Amino acid sequence: MKRATARLTALDTNVLARYYVQAEQTDAATTAQCAQARALLESGKPLFVATTVALELEWVLRGFYKLKPKTVASVFTHLLAMPHLQVQDRQALQSACNALTQGFDFADALHHASSRHCDVFATFDAKGFAKRAAAHAWAPRVQVP
Repeated sequence: MKRATARLTALDTNVLARYYVQAEQTDAATTAQCAQARALLESGKPLFVATTVALELEWVLRGFYKLKPKTVASVFTHLLAMPHLQVQDRQALQSACNALTQGFDFADALHHASSRHCDVFATFDAKGFAKRAAAHAWAPRVQVP
């Protein structure tokens, strides 16, 4: 007799945003979506978050909802702690989350962490990212071409 395998459900950014952001004034449809997102994320079912979804979630939380970096980092800390949730590149996402708490731009940090198998990370952001990453001795080395 074969054992049934649990099906994996991939989450879109809007599902995660509805779970983590409770708008003060919402319509009935948004309220229903928030409840559905909560039910899904708290169901214990196997879930998956792609790196692109994590990147977009940070942008939505920071750019649209105007959440502070510390709050955004706490969202990702909570997300990464969910035992039933798989992340496409957990190590890169954790690294980017840590960098966010140190004042780095999340996207830059995620791009860098996703390139950890490389020798050099090239950027034209000399005054911002490259300078700060060099000060922290990040590997791969960040350089301006």
